[in-house]
Amino acid sequence: MRQFIYKAREDGLHVLDLKKTNERIAATASFISKYDPARFYLVGNKENAKKAIEKFAGLIGANALSSRFTPGRFTNPARTDFVEPHLVMAVDPAVDKQAVKEAFEINVPVIAICDTNNSLKCLDLVIPANNKGRKSIALLFWTLAREVLKAQGKIAGDEQYTATIDEFEA
Repeated sequence: MRQFIYKAREDGLHVLDLKKTNERIAATASFISKYDPARFYLVGNKENAKKAIEKFAGLIGANALSSRFTPGRFTNPARTDFVEPHLVMAVDPAVDKQAVKEAFEINVPVIAICDTNNSLKCLDLVIPANNKGRKSIALLFWTLAREVLKAQGKIAGDEQYTATIDEFEA
């Protein structure tokens, strides 16, 4: 994550470069808009992320997996809840490592929100951001939803986006 760090403070806290975060949000929105939302799965097992990913998925027409990800969901066709995603997004690749691993195994692109302590292994696209705080997660998904809807052509501009950040916050 070194490439996304703006500076390290004296107390050891690493500060992310917000310009790079903004660039990655735009790139991610463009990337997501090229996929069928019905085959796009958002994975987030953090309590702070559940409401945000469910709202985001509802707005763009994707699928939210906001509870425990059961092993084999992407790789075992014998399961009753088996799905074949074309795109996967994880809120925290450390917490949602099983979903990231399975998506990587079946060669599906993986997007992840990564904080300074996350590994980029098995990830195709990274959004550098705080993936722990409820306000940070809500703001990120609120912004990403707006940009995806614009990229999909469902809204023409920011003024047509009526969702509020509070709707995304846990």
